[in-house]
Amino acid sequence: MVIHIPDQVLDSLQLSEADLLLELAVALYSVQKLSFGKARELANMDWFSFRKILSSRNIPAHYNEKDLEADLEALSLFEK
Repeated sequence: MVIHIPDQVLDSLQLSEADLLLELAVALYSVQKLSFGKARELANMDWFSFRKILSSRNIPAHYNEKDLEADLEALSLFEK
C-alpha cells in the first residue's frame, strides 16, 4: 500500500519517515487498532525498544485474560 502525504503536510510535520511510522504505530496501538506486534513491526522496532517508547508516553499494555491464557498455553508446550 502506498499512502500519499502532501509535501506541505510532510514539511509541517518535520519528521523523518522512520519517525512518522513510529508516530503512526504508537497512535494506532494506543487506540487498539493494531496489536503490539503489528505496531512494533510498523515502527520497525524490536520488542524492548517499542515497549520503552510506549512506557515513556504512559501508554499501557493491552493485555487481558485471553492473552494470559494464550501465553500460558504456549508456555505449556515447553514443559513436554
